[in-house]
Amino acid sequence: MLAYRHAFHAGNHADVLKHLVFTQVLRYMAEKDKPFTLVDTHAGAGGYGLDSNHARKHAEYDDGVGRLFGRKDLPAALNDYLALVRRFNPQPDRLTRYPGSPALAQMLLRADDRMRLYELHSTDFPLLQTALETRRETAVMNSDGFAGLKAELPPPSRRGVVLIDPSYEIKTDYTKVVAAVRDGLERFADAVILVWYPQLQRLEPKEMTDRLKAAADAQAKRGWVHVRMSVAEPDQSGFGMLGSGMLVINPPFVLHSMLQEVMPVLTETLGQYAGANFILEKRSK
Repeated sequence: MLAYRHAFHAGNHADVLKHLVFTQVLRYMAEKDKPFTLVDTHAGAGGYGLDSNHARKHAEYDDGVGRLFGRKDLPAALNDYLALVRRFNPQPDRLTRYPGSPALAQMLLRADDRMRLYELHSTDFPLLQTALETRRETAVMNSDGFAGLKAELPPPSRRGVVLIDPSYEIKTDYTKVVAAVRDGLERFADAVILVWYPQLQRLEPKEMTDRLKAAADAQAKRGWVHVRMSVAEPDQSGFGMLGSGMLVINPPFVLHSMLQEVMPVLTETLGQYAGANFILEKRSK
């Protein structure tokens, strides 16, 4: 259950898509004076060394953030994301570390914004705790993020962002995500909820996104945006992660137009075969 370590995958193509969307949502939320709460249900270690044995084992970042790091001709949102990655590195021109969502949030949240981070892994939790211990308005919990979400919504300021990105190594994660989103929207229909998922040669991701869209249609105040990027072909056994997707419920109104500009460039840059592609769709209320 707790074998998954994100350190093996830090900075890969899925992280790029997830963190691009995540940073733009946080930028938008910070445009208003009123503080907001961020809840990260599967926070990981906070940040990762790309020169570690874990990261170097498969060097997935080489086909992810590594393909973007030195580029100077990218759309504004990608440049913004990469500026945060550079800021996280001791030497901004050398890619030796990668920020997880908690580290990115720490750079973007204001002093009065609240952060609630959940991580169950016995190795990652103390690393996360150490990385965030000096920030005000932050709580780091060694407990189940799905269960913890019930206590976090609605937030005191009635403005909130929820990031849900389990490993999905356990099939029940798919049903847990749907249940958590439905319950979260019932408690707080204005919640901005970001759900990341892997694109696999299996039915569960497609079934989950369909159920999430239906939940958003029924319960959310402002509809949804869905983006999926396919970068790789199945491996010889017909498996492997082909890409990943993000479903954003109650999205910022600028998110869809940003992705329209960014996704052709991102897919072309990160694609590992000639058929690399993306889909982008939305439903507004």
